[in-house]
Amino acid sequence: MSTTFQLDTSTSRAHPTPAPMKRLTVPSIRQRKVDGITAEPVVMLTAYTARQAQLLDAHCDLLLVGDSLGQVIYGLPSSVPVTLDMMAAHGAAVVRGSYHAAVIVDLPFGSYEASPEAAFVSAARIMKDTGCDAIKLEGGAVMAETAAFLVRRGIPVMGHVGLTPQAVNVLGGYAARGRSEAEAATILADARALDAAGAFAVVVEGVVEPLAVAITQALSCPTIGIGASARCDGQVLVAEDMLGLFDRVPRFVKLYENLADTISGAAARYAAEVRARTFPGPEQTYQPRARAAE
Repeated sequence: MSTTFQLDTSTSRAHPTPAPMKRLTVPSIRQRKVDGITAEPVVMLTAYTARQAQLLDAHCDLLLVGDSLGQVIYGLPSSVPVTLDMMAAHGAAVVRGSYHAAVIVDLPFGSYEASPEAAFVSAARIMKDTGCDAIKLEGGAVMAETAAFLVRRGIPVMGHVGLTPQAVNVLGGYAARGRSEAEAATILADARALDAAGAFAVVVEGVVEPLAVAITQALSCPTIGIGASARCDGQVLVAEDMLGLFDRVPRFVKLYENLADTISGAAARYAAEVRARTFPGPEQTYQPRARAAE
C-alpha cells in the first residue's frame, strides 16, 4: 500500500495517511477459494493497537483483534477474563490504524455462548463501536446455529475449531488436538458445520497436520491455519510471538525477528545516558532565542 505521512503538530508525530484505495472485504476473502483451491493464500496477523495496525496493514489481508490481547497486552493467565469493553476499545484502535486489511474482532468468552440472540447483541455492539468487518467466535457444531443467526442478520462470521483457547479449562491445556480418530472426526464435523452455517473462513488451530489438510479439503470456505499446516488456505500468528517479544512461544511459531533484545538494548543505552547525564543533549533541549539587537 502506498501512503504519505501527515504531521500532527500537537504531538510532533507523523501518521500514515492512505492513498485512495478500498479496504479488502469479507466477500473478497471468501471468494479466493474456488473449487477447493486458494491460489493466493490469506495472510493474517493479530493487531491490538493503532500503531501496530499501521505497521502491519500493508502486508496483511486480515488483521485479527484477538482475545489473546488478554495475555499479550494485559498479562492475564488466559483469554477467559477478557471483556467486551476490552475488545471494543482495541478493535476501534486497529480500525483507525488500518486502511487495507479487513479487520476481524474476537467475541470474548461469555459474550455469545448463551444464545444466538445474546451473540447478536454482543456482535452488533462490536461492529458499531469498532467499525470492524467481521467477528470471530470459537466452537464448532454447537455454535453453528449462532453463526447462521448472525450471518442472516448481516454480521460476517469467522469460525474457530481445534484448539479453542476460551475452552482451555475444559480441554485441560494447550496440547495439540485431533490425535485420536474420534477427536479428529469431531473437529472435522465442527468445521463442516460452521462452513454450512455461512462462516466466510474458519481458523484451524493446534491440530495434527493430516486433520488440518482434511478440513481444508472438506470446506468450501478458506481455512486459516495456526499450528496446523502450510496447506491451509491462509495462516495467522500472534504478531508479538513472531516478532520475538516473548521468551517462550508455542512450538508452531516461527521467529521472524528478535525485538525483545532490541528493545531491552535500547532501554539499557537510554538508562546509561540518563545516569551519565549525557541525555538529553543539545539536540533534545530548547534554548532561549537570541535577543534582537537594540
